[in-house]
Amino acid sequence: MTHSGQRRTPKAAKTSSVFKKAVMAVSGIILVLYLIAHMIGNLKVFAGAETFNGYSHWIRTIGEPAVPEQTTLWIIRVVLLAAVVAHIWAAISLWRQAKRARPHGYVTKRAVAQSYASRTMRWGGVILGLFIVYHILDLTLGVANPEGPDSTPYDRVIAGFSNPIVTAVYVIALLALGFHLRHGVWSATQTLGQSNKTRERTVNAFATVFAVVLTAGFLIPPLSVLFGLVG
Repeated sequence: MTHSGQRRTPKAAKTSSVFKKAVMAVSGIILVLYLIAHMIGNLKVFAGAETFNGYSHWIRTIGEPAVPEQTTLWIIRVVLLAAVVAHIWAAISLWRQAKRARPHGYVTKRAVAQSYASRTMRWGGVILGLFIVYHILDLTLGVANPEGPDSTPYDRVIAGFSNPIVTAVYVIALLALGFHLRHGVWSATQTLGQSNKTRERTVNAFATVFAVVLTAGFLIPPLSVLFGLVG
């Protein structure tokens, strides 16, 4: 009985690990889709105040008059919150599981690389988590923005990114996002079985290009405001 139980334990652990990786991959995909939409919306700042404020208003009225104002927006927020919580839970669970299973005193080149990637993902996740809180207080609610909560979204963007310190905070967070996306996209393809040794180079290239493009798309508006190209 003891030997049978011991044989089942690794299998159960492996099943649990696969499930957690799937949760991380799927929740990550949801968040990436949101980031793409969010980046496209941010770029509307180049169309001027009226267009940008109109877009912000449209987001809050999606589905009217079939549903009350902000109903669709709150559904999106709930889904995003659930995805973030699931992503964090899976990340922490996998980290603890790997830490318990890691043998002491055994170091290989692959293990060092995996450890570096893991640390990068963890610290990047912490930076992004703190940044999301600040971002909501700054541009969504306006309570941390110089223009205040009664200002328009466009005015908050201009006021916030005109400050070099605020823009520097955004740049650091967005670079962390880029590294997180680079490793996350690659990991998701591995978890969902969309990569193998023959396709690994292509997947790596796609993950890098995708992360660079999305990061650049988010960086362009704040840097443009800071250097006076928008405002």
